[in-house]
Amino acid sequence: MRTTLLTPNYCRRYATPKSSNNKLKDNIKKFPKNFNEIERATKTLNFDQVSDPLLGSLLSTLVASKPKGNILEIGTGSGLSTSFLLQGMDNESSLVSIDNGSKLVSIAKKYLGADNRVKFSVGKGEDLILATKNCSIDFIFADTWPGKYNHLEETLDLLKVGGIYVIDDMRPQENWPEGHSLKASNLIKSQVSEFIFVEIIAFSVLFSIISVPLAVL
Repeated sequence: MRTTLLTPNYCRRYATPKSSNNKLKDNIKKFPKNFNEIERATKTLNFDQVSDPLLGSLLSTLVASKPKGNILEIGTGSGLSTSFLLQGMDNESSLVSIDNGSKLVSIAKKYLGADNRVKFSVGKGEDLILATKNCSIDFIFADTWPGKYNHLEETLDLLKVGGIYVIDDMRPQENWPEGHSLKASNLIKSQVSEFIFVEIIAFSVLFSIISVPLAVL
């Protein structure tokens, strides 16, 4: 795993050897309720753009740092990452999750909809971003184009001071459409000077975390 921490004043890089023998699931000690059921249902739709458990474990850990938090997930998919977010959230936190794929969201609703902390929506991520009040969100996971490759500035404006924004799938993948690689590369290179920016490379996945600092360094 390689982690890079960037702030306006300094950069520190930590590197450790990456073992090719590790299996993602072998590193996860606790899976969310209904995770296996969601995974099986997802496979019936032949949907392969899913978040891996390593990312899910990271999401659980990070979101736990936001008690009573307002959480936003842009790109529900079938709810695999949603289940990890819910696992890390406390009872007083709330999560809004949106996706434009009704069949995928129906899986998330079936297995996670009984949790009153989460509200699922089928629609355009852009519409939700623009309808959400600025400085009102504690944690954002953007796992689709809106909020990552378009409407990025509007999405970051939603974060409270000290808020966290997470994206993944930033390294080349075989199922990427034409032009996606360039967009990912440009996004990684973008400078957001008032934010703390962290990149985590684990296995073949790049996670990027942007946090609004308590005070600009």
